[in-house]
Amino acid sequence: MLMPRVDGLSRGAEYRAQLSGCRVTVVGLGLSGVAASRLLLNLGAVVTATDEKPFDALRAEARALQAQGVSLYSGAHPPEAFESAEIIVLSPGVPAGYPALARARALGVSIIGELELAWRVMEADVIAITGTNGKTTTTALTGALLGQQSRPVLVGGNIGRPLSAHALDFPADGFAVVEVSSFQLETIQTFRPRVAAVLNLTADHLDRHGTFQDYVDAKARIFENQTEADIAVLNADDPVTQTLDRRTRARAVFFSRRRTLPRGVFCDDGWIVARLNGHEERVCPLNLIFLRGQHNVENVLAAVACALWTGVAPERLRAAIAAFRGVEHRIEWVRQILGVAFYNDSKGTNVASTIKAIESFTEPIILIAGGKGKGQDFSRLADAARGRVSRAIVIGEDREKIRRALSPDVPVEPAESMEEAVGKACSLARPGDVVLLSPACASFDMFDNFEHRGRVFKALVQAL
Repeated sequence: MLMPRVDGLSRGAEYRAQLSGCRVTVVGLGLSGVAASRLLLNLGAVVTATDEKPFDALRAEARALQAQGVSLYSGAHPPEAFESAEIIVLSPGVPAGYPALARARALGVSIIGELELAWRVMEADVIAITGTNGKTTTTALTGALLGQQSRPVLVGGNIGRPLSAHALDFPADGFAVVEVSSFQLETIQTFRPRVAAVLNLTADHLDRHGTFQDYVDAKARIFENQTEADIAVLNADDPVTQTLDRRTRARAVFFSRRRTLPRGVFCDDGWIVARLNGHEERVCPLNLIFLRGQHNVENVLAAVACALWTGVAPERLRAAIAAFRGVEHRIEWVRQILGVAFYNDSKGTNVASTIKAIESFTEPIILIAGGKGKGQDFSRLADAARGRVSRAIVIGEDREKIRRALSPDVPVEPAESMEEAVGKACSLARPGDVVLLSPACASFDMFDNFEHRGRVFKALVQAL
C-alpha cells in the first residue's frame, strides 16, 4: 500500500503545499477534468490525464494540456496512466466504480472527484445546491441574492464553471455558491458546505445509479460532513426531500410553497415569508417574481433560505428577486414569430423537469422532446401533456419510447434532427401557440451537452 504524502484532511494553504511534487492522475477531460489538470499544474503537481476519446476528438483545451506538461493518454484509460499515481481525480462523468480504478483502489490510492479537489484547495465558505430539478436556476439566483452583501461571491460547479477553475484565486472571505450533482457527490470525502440545499428528488440517472434509493443516497452525501453549526435547506413539499433532515447533523431549514411553517421560508397571502430565529419577515411579494411556473416559486424560496444565512436584509433580497431574469436553457424565451412564442428548455433533461416546464404555460404547446432517456419511465409525461400539448415532435435515441408514452393522447411526429423538428414545429404552430424545446432526456446521443443542444435550437429559431 502506498504511503500518501497528502493527508486528505487538510484544506487551504496546507493542502496546496502538499500537492507540490505529488503524482496525480486526472480521469476524464471535459470541463471539470481540464480545470482540475490546470489547477494541479499551477500547484506544482506531476499530472497525468486520460480520456476514452481519441486525441483528435478531445476539446482544444484538453489537447493543449500536453504542451503544458501533462502526460496525456487518449483513446482509453490504460493501466500505465495509474501506475505511479498518489491521487486520482475523477471527472463527474466517470463512475467511481470504473474498472480501471480497481487496482489503484486496492493499493490504497486516494480517489477523489474534481469537486473535492477544489474544496480542499480553496478556503471560502461554500453554499451547495442539489436536487433533481431547479439546481441551476436556484444556484444562479442565490448568487444574485448574495451579491447584495459585501463579501465576494463566486457562482460555479455543475452550473458550467468548474470550481477548480477558480479555487486558487477566489478569496478566503468569499462565498462560493455551487451547483453539485449526484455524480460529483459520489466522490467527496471531506467536502463540507456551510449551507447545503436539496430542492427535490425524483427518479433520474438510473442508468448510472441503478436504483432510485442509490440516487437518493448519492444526493444525501451533501450532508455527510456537516456539523451542528451548518444549515440544511430542504423542501417540505417533496415527499423524499422532507425526510432528509434525519440524515444531517446540521440545523434544518424547510421551505414550502403550499403551507405555512412554524419555522422556515414559505408562501403566505401572496408573499414569501421567512420565520426564523423567533422572527417573522415578509421578504418579497410573489408578483415580483419574473420566472414562469410554480416550480420557480420553490426555487426562489430555496434561494431565500440559503441567502438569509448570510444576513442579507429582506429589502435587498426583494430587489434582487425582482431583477432576476433566469438562466440560459431553462424555460428561456427565445423569440416570437407571427404570434408564436419559442422557448428553450434544453436543461429539461428528465421527465419531472419537462413536466414542470409544460405546467408553466396556459397556451397550447408544441413540444419538442427526446434524446437519451437514462432508463426513465415516460408514462408520467402523458398525464402532464394531456390537454396542454397539442402536438409533440420527438427526436433522438429514445423517441419511440416517448411516442408510445404520449400516444394516443397527443399526436406525435418523429424528426431526424433538431433542424427538422424546428421546421415541423414552425409549420404546425398557430398564433397564440408556444413551441417548447423540453427534451425530458439527456443530450449525448446527438449533442455535446444540453448547452450545445439549446444553442442549436436557438440558432435555428433565430434563422426562421
